[in-house]
Amino acid sequence: MDAPRQATLERKTNETDIKVSINLDDKFDQKINVNTGIGFLDHMLHALAKHGGWSLDISCKGDLWIDDHHSAEDCGIALGMAFKQALGTPRGIKRFGSAFCPLDEALARAVVDISGRPHADINLELKREMIGQLSTEMIPHVMESFAFAAGITLHVDVLKGKNDHHKSEAAFKSLAVALREAITRTGTNDVPSTKGVL
Repeated sequence: MDAPRQATLERKTNETDIKVSINLDDKFDQKINVNTGIGFLDHMLHALAKHGGWSLDISCKGDLWIDDHHSAEDCGIALGMAFKQALGTPRGIKRFGSAFCPLDEALARAVVDISGRPHADINLELKREMIGQLSTEMIPHVMESFAFAAGITLHVDVLKGKNDHHKSEAAFKSLAVALREAITRTGTNDVPSTKGVL
């Protein structure tokens, strides 16, 4: 049986102090604890871990007296770093993943490439300024920060929807399912690239 892909790290700056532990292969005994100081971000990261099949423990002490930007961005960065560390050299995985996820009237699509080439194209079509204590502009930025730190290519689009909570949650759920597919083990030790390296 393959060893679980897991990582623990700390990321401390003048603006945030973040601790992350992740296990990418814990779908049968998930333990999820998310405390970023921003309720709606907690909700989104919990959905990401739950539907990605991860165990996740992430905590952030950030300068929320300024605003939500540093905490949200740095949580995306730290989570991306932990994901990349846990995954290790991308051998014997599917590499590509895609998913459509609905939430009531909202429908989102995510497409992922564990490519080693950081890129993110996020279109959520959010209308509100805030959801809870999280600025809606930070929601795609968290995904972008995650993608660049993880070294992956990521496309997430909300295809339709009216409720910004539903659209955001559908987006994170589709990302989770796409990532789960992309990192699925194939049973080989092959690098899934014609270059021979990712």
